[in-house]
Amino acid sequence: QTAVVPGASQSAIAPRTSRSAPGTSQSVIAPGTSRPASASATPQPVVDAGRIVSLDVLRGFAILGILIINIQNFAMIDIAGFNPSAFGSLAGANGVVATLSHILADQKFMTLFAMLFGAGVLLMASRREAKGLSSKGLHYRRMSFLLGFGLLHAYFIWSGDILVAYALCGSLVYPFRNRTPAFLITAGLLTVSVVSVFTMLSGWSLHLWSPEQLGDLALKWQPDPDGIVREVNALRGGWSDQMAQRAPTALEFQTLVFLGWGLWRAGGLMLVGMGFFKLGILDAGRSRRFYGTLVALGLLVGVPVVAYGWHRNVQAGWDFRYSVFFGMQYNYWASLVVSMGWLGLIMLACKSPALGWITTPLSAAGRMALSNYIGQSVICTLIFYGHGLGYFGRIDRVGQIGIIAVVWLLQLLVSPIWLRYFRYGPLEWVWRSLTYRRCQPMWRE
Repeated sequence: QTAVVPGASQSAIAPRTSRSAPGTSQSVIAPGTSRPASASATPQPVVDAGRIVSLDVLRGFAILGILIINIQNFAMIDIAGFNPSAFGSLAGANGVVATLSHILADQKFMTLFAMLFGAGVLLMASRREAKGLSSKGLHYRRMSFLLGFGLLHAYFIWSGDILVAYALCGSLVYPFRNRTPAFLITAGLLTVSVVSVFTMLSGWSLHLWSPEQLGDLALKWQPDPDGIVREVNALRGGWSDQMAQRAPTALEFQTLVFLGWGLWRAGGLMLVGMGFFKLGILDAGRSRRFYGTLVALGLLVGVPVVAYGWHRNVQAGWDFRYSVFFGMQYNYWASLVVSMGWLGLIMLACKSPALGWITTPLSAAGRMALSNYIGQSVICTLIFYGHGLGYFGRIDRVGQIGIIAVVWLLQLLVSPIWLRYFRYGPLEWVWRSLTYRRCQPMWRE
């Protein structure tokens, strides 16, 4: 099948001999289809015809879905994303939104995107090595500039940035790219399990914690009214007020949270993504029956387990002694299964020409994933923070869903139009130009 550019009807998937890297509009020609080894050693991006549409569609789906969870941190105090009882009402429709967001979205889209990112590390390296050239310098230059994007994003726009973690993990998983799928998937799942084991051991050791340590954790999990007011006022305030709140939060996320969670979760899933791509799972290379089975597992196994975990947390009153250490285990693991369900559903859509009306704009959104991710932050901070409309803490969970719908519609409409005239999204163009050390052509001919 052939690759599709935005605006064209999708009838097929590109040949499995050409693959595109998640998070960029970069595509990679697999060994056997690349230029001769005598070609110039200067890195060159690959044209649109070398893309795999299913990867773009899945990436676009993931980048839009991530907003379901991220908006909670844009609109409410940080801990509300982990402990929904800490801020805002859970009564009526708001409770339904919180429950469904947790079951269907929490850690699910991050899982998909991390796997795609891992596949991108593999693909970018494969393109260089297929020419008999080293991929090391190009890869680490690419990760370095992504790290720069992430730091700017975290400290000047939104503290919940994930790009820093992806850049660091992407650098660490690179040496494993040539291992077998079995090794990559096994190693990835073992890496993911580190967080689970650590949190359970921490929970079992609570009787050894000092009263001060327990009190600090309890206050972080359920801030007192004064703490909530301080955070709300800071983010409704001016730029300096926001920075005083944002900078320490971003630093904590990039250090303690990364070492205790992001490194193992994101890094492990990148390894799994490499293995999945080698098995033809991420490029719609498997049968409809295979992807249908993934959907069934997500729906019949993953969803019930996550829902049961939510129920147990509610029963426990979101007490930190249970929820932080044991209640999180249900979603931590079952989110992987639900993500496989989403993966199967998107791959089935990519195999269905009749669904081109939705896969085409999703593909465009995926090709502009970096621009759309940062764009979501810019839009939402303008809505919620003090330098914009200042609605932080004022819009409930139901209202947040309405904002999500508007942002989705905007990005699904704008992305195909943009790519009709330009080769790359604006930030993708900057990233490419920096990575390849020269200004890339932007306008379509």
